[in-house]
Amino acid sequence: MSKILSTAALSQYQQDGYYSPLDVFTAREAADLRARLECIEEAQGHAIVGAERSKSHLLYTWIDDLIRHLAILDAVEDIIGPDILCWNTVWWIKEARSDTFVSWHQDKRYVGLDTDDFVTAWLALSPATIDSGCMRVLPGSHKHNILPHSDEFKENNLLSRGQEITTVIDESQAAMMELKAGQISVHNVRLAHASTPNVSHDRRIGLSMHFIPTSTRQIAKDWDSATLVRGEDCYNHFTLTPRPSRDLDEQGVRFHEQATDAFRAIVFNEAERVRRRF
Repeated sequence: MSKILSTAALSQYQQDGYYSPLDVFTAREAADLRARLECIEEAQGHAIVGAERSKSHLLYTWIDDLIRHLAILDAVEDIIGPDILCWNTVWWIKEARSDTFVSWHQDKRYVGLDTDDFVTAWLALSPATIDSGCMRVLPGSHKHNILPHSDEFKENNLLSRGQEITTVIDESQAAMMELKAGQISVHNVRLAHASTPNVSHDRRIGLSMHFIPTSTRQIAKDWDSATLVRGEDCYNHFTLTPRPSRDLDEQGVRFHEQATDAFRAIVFNEAERVRRRF
């Protein structure tokens, strides 16, 4: 019996490769989470960039709490089962009236993981609308072969390599995944997706949380890490990450550097060049 997703929601996920939206936080709770993020940015004098964008649950206790949120994990369990690792988290922030975008791509091409049971839960901390550049997806694309990609390294592309599907995408078939602050969407690692620039007057702030079964292996590199967030890990394919005891504790900062270096090596595996900061 499903914990949170209805039979119709699970059917849509299996058929189309995504489901949206799911209510997780109230508007006030989402605003509080946004305020925490923006306090960090204000204190350091700049927005979240570079390695800070990835695996920040190793640095901040409140982000570690997010990847363990019961409603989020209940939805993930409905899709991939009860033994769950969080492989990564990534901030996706588009400033107001900015040219930042995400090109059409499939995550499966770059994560180095041997599973298709990889679920991304994308949490909106500000409204993700058509104007602000919400995610758009190509329903059913997860059922076919991975499409050819090229590395474009375009300046305003939020993707590490500026990776882009080289075949023509029929935009008329795309579905828009608009979210209110506090809602999540879930999508499959093979699903083709993209997003346009933010033409609104507010930041578009999202955090993607990437969940895999504990049976998963990393096949692109020899070492990788993940966080056990539910159930048991009987496989030991990943180094399990430490849980931060406080924000920016020394152990967490050291492990974050090691883990993001490994993530960077995986994402840029076989790339002709490496982007300095993404």
